[in-house]
Amino acid sequence: MEKHVLALQLSQLLGEEFSREWVYSLIETPKQEKMGDMAFPCFKLSPTFRKSPQDLASELAPRLKHDLFTRVQPTGGYINIFLNQSLIAEHTLKKILTEQEDYGKHSFGEGKTVVLDLSAPNIAKPFSMGHLRSTVIGNALSNLAENCGYETVKINYIGDYGTQFGKLLAAYKKWGDEELIRSNPLAELTKIYVKFHEEAKQDPSLIDEGRDWFKKLEQQHPEALKLWKWFKDASLEEFNKIYQLLGIEFDLTRGEAYYNDKMEATVDLLKEHSLLSNSEGAEVVHLDEEGLPPCLIKKSDGTTIYATRDLTAAIDRYQNYTFDQALYIVGHEQSLHFEQIKHVLGKLNFPWAQDVKHISFGMMLQDGSKMSTRRGKTILLEKVLEEAIDRAKVNIEEKNPSLENKEDVARQVGVGAVIFHDLKHDRRNDVEFSLEDMLTFEGKTAPYLQYAYVRAQSILNRGGFEINSGTPALNDEQAWLVIKQLRSFPEIVEKAYKEYDPSKIAKYLLDVAKGFNQYYASVKILNEDNHLDSRLTLVYSFSLVIRKGLELLGIEAPKRM
Repeated sequence: MEKHVLALQLSQLLGEEFSREWVYSLIETPKQEKMGDMAFPCFKLSPTFRKSPQDLASELAPRLKHDLFTRVQPTGGYINIFLNQSLIAEHTLKKILTEQEDYGKHSFGEGKTVVLDLSAPNIAKPFSMGHLRSTVIGNALSNLAENCGYETVKINYIGDYGTQFGKLLAAYKKWGDEELIRSNPLAELTKIYVKFHEEAKQDPSLIDEGRDWFKKLEQQHPEALKLWKWFKDASLEEFNKIYQLLGIEFDLTRGEAYYNDKMEATVDLLKEHSLLSNSEGAEVVHLDEEGLPPCLIKKSDGTTIYATRDLTAAIDRYQNYTFDQALYIVGHEQSLHFEQIKHVLGKLNFPWAQDVKHISFGMMLQDGSKMSTRRGKTILLEKVLEEAIDRAKVNIEEKNPSLENKEDVARQVGVGAVIFHDLKHDRRNDVEFSLEDMLTFEGKTAPYLQYAYVRAQSILNRGGFEINSGTPALNDEQAWLVIKQLRSFPEIVEKAYKEYDPSKIAKYLLDVAKGFNQYYASVKILNEDNHLDSRLTLVYSFSLVIRKGLELLGIEAPKRM
């Protein structure tokens, strides 16, 4: 509200050239409390008005007046605004109490559909920490989209096709042990897959055997199909254990192989638009005008490639869901691939091609390098989750052995720690795997946030808090930091979705929890006086926001720990 008021007043003072939206985008929050609650920098106005930012600030500040502002002061090239704390506090708490679960929700996505392609592990390979990022970032973005009014479709696009499966089939025929694989499918399949690549360094003919088996798979060879289906079913069963632990569900689980009988239609469509060219026996779409290398559609041996399947999948998804956005939550090493896909769809004259977006993210590193199944360098997500839960159990036994539902709380805390360790990082940055950092129950972690929520619940229970229709005034200077943070929650949610960046929610929650803990340490919240109800209302508002924020990240908030 106050930002919109400031933006409206300034745009009216500055003239039509400076829109309210433009002014709003420049409003800042000062780093120091003594500099006010909002600030507008005048530096970008200087060229137009041919005045220094300092002079412009001095001229504009006295003309900004509103009940929400207690003081407007020019400082250097900035206009600093101090807000009416009691008015803002009352409005904020009343809004939270009125809206309850709807606080922080938006309606700009209503009537629109977002399709999200996330997780996408490969069958016959373990679910490693490398796949955690796509899974939890994609799930958080889906939660944010729903919170903003969108209809969401979460698709787990399983990697169940391609030349690597030819290599796996060849490896199984050479070294596979059916009994061992049935008892521990992913570990044994990974073992023979790694062995294949090691042996291929000495015997390159193995690569040809892998290609032959993939060709058999494409040609529906009975033995190849039987083995492939077995490996796929066993893999999905193992993956579902992980998803249950993470608390993540999908609207659709579909493998690349689903598009086998649909790819020729895509190839025909490319031919109809005269987009296919022959390149050394292979079929490609040239993207010279876009400054990109050719997009390979068919290899020289006639087999398809994942670009063919992704094009087919995109067309199929639009036909089924008429999406307004199609988000591919895939690592940044696939950026070129998705640029090519988007441009090829554009050349096919699909107007929705511009709504296909690659939401890239950095790698999960181990000792500074990428994890790799073929090199046998992976860390299993299931093992990490299990250890996180075990450590949470130990923590509970030490600090609160009489806690009810210890198993459930340990799962919430342990799994939450793993998810938050990923989401607190900007998705575009690489993340170095560290079990110690991930499972630390202090500092910038989910358990720190969960404990702040538990503390708030305890205060509310001891204070006998009940939601009533009135909102008592909060004349508490020390509560002002928390009020301002709670007030910014809807704006943070909107920004996190529009920038496809869940870390904005994670960082915000850390700040608001820190502010609340400082308030708790400096104020006797349960002191019996005229302001008890207002302080409990603040605690309740904090607890609602921290729980909703954690839910958006896919993390549960236990009421006791």
